[in-house]
Amino acid sequence: MSPTTLHYFSSFFLFFIILSHHSNADVGTSSRYSPPYLPSGCFGNEATQFPSSNLFAAAGDGIWDNGAACGRQYLVRCISAEEPMTCIPDQSIQIKIVDYAASAVSPPSTAGTTMVLSDKAFGSIANTSATLINIEFQQYIPNCSFFFFA
Repeated sequence: MSPTTLHYFSSFFLFFIILSHHSNADVGTSSRYSPPYLPSGCFGNEATQFPSSNLFAAAGDGIWDNGAACGRQYLVRCISAEEPMTCIPDQSIQIKIVDYAASAVSPPSTAGTTMVLSDKAFGSIANTSATLINIEFQQYIPNCSFFFFA
């Protein structure tokens, strides 16, 4: 094999390895909030804004993006908490942003978090006695198959 061909294949292989690492997840914190959830900072009093699964959240300042976060979906999982065994292992959920944490009708269990999950969403990934968890999250784009946690 010539040096040029070897260089070409080496470059292609390195490029393929870089592209094959699909995890673009961020880490942050999450608290929870309870009803009432209306009116919301995204869709007002529109009850149809909530997914039937009740897996939704209010965006914290870090992801609010001047309201552009409204309607975005994220894959979220609990990665740690102050209290051991708080996270439900290997459990990820898909949530929809429906509110802004700073103006939510119900106060979060802890202020200043990345996301404030609905009671149902929080309880799906962590023990509900917790008030704050560390999360891994990434935006989910429907019909896009290359998003997953590493």
